[in-house]
Amino acid sequence: QVQVVESGGGLVQAGGSLRLSCAASGSIVSINAMGWYRRAPGKQRELVAVLTSGGSANYADSVKGRFAISRDGVKNTVFLQMNSLKPEDTAVYYCSAAVIATMSASGDYWGQGTQVTVSS
Repeated sequence: QVQVVESGGGLVQAGGSLRLSCAASGSIVSINAMGWYRRAPGKQRELVAVLTSGGSANYADSVKGRFAISRDGVKNTVFLQMNSLKPEDTAVYYCSAAVIATMSASGDYWGQGTQVTVSS
């Protein structure tokens, strides 16, 4: 089995910063990509940023220039550095990992989510 666990959410004032972390563990052979998604109240889940094993990063237009995704490949951990936060960034942030695993456990795995609240 594979587990994905996020951490680092919280309450911050507009203009502030937060750093989210996500660790994947279990019967992992390799990870093709890890990314962050978010769901704001009353809205659908949307992609925030994704990082492939080859190092290619993609960002939602709304976060370009403010957020940065990075990865510790040795530890199967991905980070999301969020700067210049805005109230509209308030959402539950979810981590996803596209995993190649043993025991027929390959697939996409999701964390439980971490709340980010930006006050104005």
